Amino acid sequence: MSSVPAADATLRLLQHLSHTGPLPAASLAAALDLPRSTTYHLLTVLTEHGFVVHLPEERRFGLGLAAFELGSAYSRQAPLARAARPVLARLVDQVGESAHLAVLHGRDVLYVVEERAAGRPVLVTDVGVRLPAHLTASGRAILADLPSAQVRALFPGREAFVDRTGVGPRRLSELRTVLTEVRRAGWAQEHGDVTVGFASVAVAVRDHTGHPLAGLAVTFAQGQDAAGLVRAIRAAAAELARRV
Repeated sequence: MSSVPAADATLRLLQHLSHTGPLPAASLAAALDLPRSTTYHLLTVLTEHGFVVHLPEERRFGLGLAAFELGSAYSRQAPLARAARPVLARLVDQVGESAHLAVLHGRDVLYVVEERAAGRPVLVTDVGVRLPAHLTASGRAILADLPSAQVRALFPGREAFVDRTGVGPRRLSELRTVLTEVRRAGWAQEHGDVTVGFASVAVAVRDHTGHPLAGLAVTFAQGQDAAGLVRAIRAAAAELARRV
């Protein structure tokens, strides 16, 4: 028995629809052994978020556009991760620091590849971890390449700016200043915004249209000169862009 019954029921419902196609709510309740009232509540919430769509003429519920987008995101990230692993492995061997690749996921970045350097401390940037994009170097590298309207939509107010260590932008104007500097320099950085005592530098990996697919970053102890790291990261990002 799951310790979070609602989450368990929600995931089982989506998984069931992925195998069967659209079904009436009563059939879903019976198949999943759920009370009808619970099933209707779950379907209502999932419909509001786009993961389920109601087909009134058929009196059935099927998977919605958000579920498709989630699956599509995975299909994009999986080949990206495969292409990135050897590139990051060579980068780590070259610079002797840990490297990672992250993609934008809402206001967060999601880490899809992590290559640890031998003898370096364990970092929070493991595969599957999500961190606030505005605090991370990889997130800033991606955000700097997005249209200003999209950045504004992601960060509409001060409540969107979460904090980890007491540093970093806390309003849209401050984030815009950071992103302007990223565009000027051609690379992004953070110093203790994610973890006290550590810094990161990152470069965006772009597709053939110039759209940022991901952010490629290296993390190191604060106080270290980043100039040599930036040159190596740029070369690695260019190689990865050619691969994808």
